[in-house]
Amino acid sequence: MFDKLKQLKELKDLQDSMSKEKLEFEKNGIKVILNGKMEIEELTIPDGLNKEDEAKKIKECINDAMKKVQMSMASKMSGLMNF
Repeated sequence: MFDKLKQLKELKDLQDSMSKEKLEFEKNGIKVILNGKMEIEELTIPDGLNKEDEAKKIKECINDAMKKVQMSMASKMSGLMNF
């Protein structure tokens, strides 16, 4: 039972530390900064993007950033869980 409580505390500590992390990603000149809660902290869009491509490129950049944050979090969680 105490092992489970210890694991829960470690998971909570990991979750708290990851929520404070900020990860920066850039694609097609668009920069997005996400925190460990997968919330957008900052989004920078360069001038000169045409309107047709702007939404597509923003979506691609955010989706790629979300995947990388998920992979980073999964990697850290698996290390904690010894998988």
